Amino acid sequence: MAENPSEWWDSWVEEALTTLHSLKVLRSLRPICLRSSSLQFGLRDAAFQVFDEMQHWDRSSVEVEIAESTFSRWMHDTPSAGDEIVCSAGGGDDESGASYEKFKKLILFSGNDYLGLSSHPTIGEAVAKAAQEHGMGPRGSALICGYTDYHRLLESSLADLKKKEDCLLCPTGFAANMAVMTAIGSIGTLLAGNSIPSEDEKIAVFSDALNHASIIDGIRLVERQKSVNVYIYKHCDMSHLNMLLSNCRMRKKVVVTDSLFSMDGDFAPMVELAGLRKKHGFLLVIDDAHGTFVCGKNGGGVAEEFNCEKDVDICIGTLSKAAGCHGGFIACSKKLKLLIQSRGRSFIFSTSAPVPVAAAAHAAVKVAKLETWRREAIWNRVKDFHLLTGIPVTSHIISLVVGSEDKALQASRYLLQSGFHVTAIRPPTVPPNSCRLRVALSAVHTRQDLENLAAALSRCINFQDTRIYGCNGYARL
Repeated sequence: MAENPSEWWDSWVEEALTTLHSLKVLRSLRPICLRSSSLQFGLRDAAFQVFDEMQHWDRSSVEVEIAESTFSRWMHDTPSAGDEIVCSAGGGDDESGASYEKFKKLILFSGNDYLGLSSHPTIGEAVAKAAQEHGMGPRGSALICGYTDYHRLLESSLADLKKKEDCLLCPTGFAANMAVMTAIGSIGTLLAGNSIPSEDEKIAVFSDALNHASIIDGIRLVERQKSVNVYIYKHCDMSHLNMLLSNCRMRKKVVVTDSLFSMDGDFAPMVELAGLRKKHGFLLVIDDAHGTFVCGKNGGGVAEEFNCEKDVDICIGTLSKAAGCHGGFIACSKKLKLLIQSRGRSFIFSTSAPVPVAAAAHAAVKVAKLETWRREAIWNRVKDFHLLTGIPVTSHIISLVVGSEDKALQASRYLLQSGFHVTAIRPPTVPPNSCRLRVALSAVHTRQDLENLAAALSRCINFQDTRIYGCNGYARL
């Protein structure tokens, strides 16, 4: 068993911070205080409403419309730049050149608004109130003038949710992953006197074969800087990871993985990862984009679901999926936050989120935690899908692997005709011959929605021949 791996990483990060301080490049966040009548929630107490069941406005997050021209292009797989200018149903054209045409209603089964919070009135009220009081707020990067008390309040609420010391907001989840990987990669460089580290001084990064593109791009960037050695382990294969870790003689090890994989819908083996962390002493980084607010009793995510929050050193998340808002975040220790805000280029050189977005996201964190019925509802829909199709799904992301590109497109078009927005996922997003339909469930889908979808699916794919996971050995790095 590794001896005090957390203490090792604490000392390495502390040493890297000391080097940054000596180089006078240790960055600080200085929040600008914006006066508000009720900053605690970003809106009046009377306006902060939560509900114990679905309301009529919730359905707007899964009931959408597309123009007949868009529908026609989609059915014929005609490339589109999204340039159809459509105003509303009716006849004729106006002087501006905007066309008026009919629309087709669809039930959305391809979005990431897992809890249906994008249409919640409390969140909308938070946006409106912040915009009325502050406009968009100071526009600039967080390190210059874009960081306000609204942003700080949101960071604190997310740190509490993830049971971490602190949190750093990023413009997107993609930027958050990029910032984490580049900051971690910089440790070896800083400890080597701000020069290219020797092989022993480099960071060993172990990455799941099916990690998200943002993790992959972050790793590619630090590879080019010659500060890390990268090892790809087979998808969720803990025996392979253990072998790679055991054969690696480098001291500074990092394991990075999605917690819930966006294309396959399967969970990372969190309990086994926690055991390997104790054995090998690596820094464990998880991208919890699809698990945050959905998994765990309090919506704390996949680590909470599997009772291993203390074993996760860095938890990356997004506010643009189950929170129904926009942005990304990194929950971690205070020291790691200092490092990332000083070396994470995708954070440093990006404009911070507008104040109304931060206010909305903070309201979403509160609503998601309090409206527990939403988590219960989405997991009931997962059970419904299994009962209706016989397919052994494990999460709200259902990946129906049908094989060829033609099969996937044909099935997607049939579902479109049947009134369902379900997209075909094709290479390069997934490997050749593992094309699939990606079905994403929401807390505001109904049992009837699921019954109708299952009936339509049964007419375009064979449930018995359908796989739910792709090829484990495919590495996109």
